[in-house]
Amino acid sequence: MVEARITVNGKEAPISPAAPHTTALDFLRERGLTGTKEGCAEGECGACSVLVARPGVDKPTDWVAVNACLVPVAALDGQEIVTSEGLATDTGPGKPPILHPVQEEMAVRGGSQCGYCTPGFICSMAAEYYRPDRCAHAESDSDSDSADSTDAEHGPNGFDLHSLSGNLCRCTGYRPIRDAAFAVGTPTDEDPLARRREQSPPAPVATEYARDDSAFLRKSTLPETLRVLRERPDAVVVAGSTDWGVEVNIRSRRADCVVAVDRLAELRELRVASDRIEIGAALTLTEIERRLDGDVPLLAELFPQFASRLIRNGATLGGNLGTGSPIGDSPPALLALEASVVLADVDGEREVPLADYFTGYRQSVRRPGELIRAVRIPLPLSPVVAFHKIAKRRFDDISSVAVAFALDIEDGVVRKARIGLGGVAATPVRALAAEAALEGEPWAAQTVEAAAQVLRSQGTPMNDHRASAEYRSAMLGQSLLKLYAQTTEAVSS
Repeated sequence: MVEARITVNGKEAPISPAAPHTTALDFLRERGLTGTKEGCAEGECGACSVLVARPGVDKPTDWVAVNACLVPVAALDGQEIVTSEGLATDTGPGKPPILHPVQEEMAVRGGSQCGYCTPGFICSMAAEYYRPDRCAHAESDSDSDSADSTDAEHGPNGFDLHSLSGNLCRCTGYRPIRDAAFAVGTPTDEDPLARRREQSPPAPVATEYARDDSAFLRKSTLPETLRVLRERPDAVVVAGSTDWGVEVNIRSRRADCVVAVDRLAELRELRVASDRIEIGAALTLTEIERRLDGDVPLLAELFPQFASRLIRNGATLGGNLGTGSPIGDSPPALLALEASVVLADVDGEREVPLADYFTGYRQSVRRPGELIRAVRIPLPLSPVVAFHKIAKRRFDDISSVAVAFALDIEDGVVRKARIGLGGVAATPVRALAAEAALEGEPWAAQTVEAAAQVLRSQGTPMNDHRASAEYRSAMLGQSLLKLYAQTTEAVSS
């Protein structure tokens, strides 16, 4: 068995003797790389951000920022990461390093005060700095007021502030951090991390890492993985570990066997046919977003509201559906799109409509030993779509209510309506009664008001710390009224 190893800042290191549940964050800090911090241990603050070399969309390799507090270090076997310490250029013994351009801008523009969150910000900022399709929108003077940028969330240098949405600062304030982000230029030809993008990322490796009666496994193929799941139906399946990592850190859960599927080629395909789009269950949300490039407008509305960029860089549709959470953001959108899931085990595959997939709170029709291989979205798509997420924060928050709409409106009449709901029942649900109230009726205020009243009665909302049942019901109705207000002019034209 090949020893599990990881490349950190250009140097290989064995993962042993870390336990299989040890996070990349703890592994790095134990080796003196203490720039990587623990703030929340659940992927909400970004103090632990590091860069990972992943398969690229526009180049062979992308530098992707992830939460080191959630990823088991064993999941990085054979892979290559860079921490905040690895960004600067070493100039030799006794000499100060040359700061990376991102570090330089953060320093000169006052983007750091206590410094606790700064390394995480810098790694997330570096991932955006190296994004291949980032380009300047206009000539800008790095000493000018960055408020003169293209808009509030995109700088004249093409920097997207949403890339920092998973990083929190508690004392410096965000304006100098934004100023630094909007001031960075483009990588030079001599930049080693920029050159690294032109080479392939590390190939997936099979991992069998066992310590103290627990194991972390990654097989090379889907059939091998399915055989393990048949033999070990109690195994925990992970891709980005954005859910399981929280269980390990906050609830101290441990598993005898964890099986990783994030690198399986069979789960990482995105295929577009004449009648459907098939999305591999292990593609990250960021990869799906960039590969689809707006071709599924409802998903294009969903993605920016799904957690943070750091989470989307690891989270998958397979994981979001696999947990069965009633407040997952993707199920309402996929229900509105009439999606189905492809379930695979050693005996073969079966396709299940997502509307029939959930059977109870965090329960589904998925059998022991079965794995979600892909999500299928039928074509053509409905032209009138919207995703409304009601939460206490605009971004990076858990839904109180999520509503997804997909409507076909022809000659002013609703020919087809699909509405997916989250946060109002024990499972994500279709609003069947509200759909029926819309179909065959004119897209007019009277119809919409009547259907909104029906929509308010859908589901079985509950009171909790996020919202009351009455508020959730009210938001369902308001969401349809909002859709009507937003689309009436577009539909009539």
